[in-house]
Amino acid sequence: MALRSRLRTAIKSVVKAVNTGDKELALAKFRAAVPIIDSMVNKGIIHRNKAARHKSKLNARVKQLFVGQN
Repeated sequence: MALRSRLRTAIKSVVKAVNTGDKELALAKFRAAVPIIDSMVNKGIIHRNKAARHKSKLNARVKQLFVGQN
């Protein structure tokens, strides 16, 4: 349960940083979340496709900060 909580917290922190509009913080949180998501796959907590889906969605949100406001 603690590992699943760590995963959810990492995802929420990226989403929160994106919603505030802070590009550098969002990028840092995303880079911190990716290894956590990957380690949950290796531990069997989530399926690899679900991990890929999370990383893709988070990357798209972070990318939108950089592309959308130029």
